[in-house]
Amino acid sequence: MARYDDLKALFLNCSLKRSGETSHTQTLMDVAIGIMEANGVSTTTLRCADLNVPPGVQPDMTEHGFETDDWPEAQTQVMDADILVIGTPIWLGDKSSICTRVIERLYGYSGKLNDKGQYAYYGRVGGCIVTGNEDGIKHVGMNVLYSLQHLGYVIPPQADAGWIGEAGPGPSYGDDGTVGVDNEFTQRNTTFMAWNLMHLARMLKDAGGIPAHGNQKTAWDKGERFDHPNPEYR
Repeated sequence: MARYDDLKALFLNCSLKRSGETSHTQTLMDVAIGIMEANGVSTTTLRCADLNVPPGVQPDMTEHGFETDDWPEAQTQVMDADILVIGTPIWLGDKSSICTRVIERLYGYSGKLNDKGQYAYYGRVGGCIVTGNEDGIKHVGMNVLYSLQHLGYVIPPQADAGWIGEAGPGPSYGDDGTVGVDNEFTQRNTTFMAWNLMHLARMLKDAGGIPAHGNQKTAWDKGERFDHPNPEYR
């Protein structure tokens, strides 16, 4: 049995609610957090609604006209984590506005490079948790997971999980401590997601990340074409 006690996981809760208000997304995220912590993974959760995160796609928006920006500190925690899980409610069939902004700000760092000359997010794994009272779990999952892999994250099998209640106003996940907690599909997928994230993070860490050949921007910029059939391609 592999050990996971040297891994770090960051959970970004993109609920529209600030800390102190019940977040159904957080309640489901706590299931995955509990599994990881039971296996020694160090976890941190940020409630993104608590942060002052200006719009933009630059690492620090105070350099682009905004007085304050909490994202650079959050980005430090992102880069310190082996596992990133983004949690979001569904609004109008899509991820929350805060989730969109978080992904935009993650994108703002994606041009940075690691010490191998690869893009900075290489060697990390990503997943997502989705909750709501309307259809859209798979749609939101596709959007979030595509975004993460485009930035450089590795996405394991079964990297998304979620729960939706009946369409329209009504109970949400975790209400009264019972709603959704006995849903076999949700509990299975959340468990599989947590373990697959840990497994793949373990494999990547042991391997020293993604092999640094054929994907180094520094080498490409110097003229290396990694067996591209047209070496004169620009």
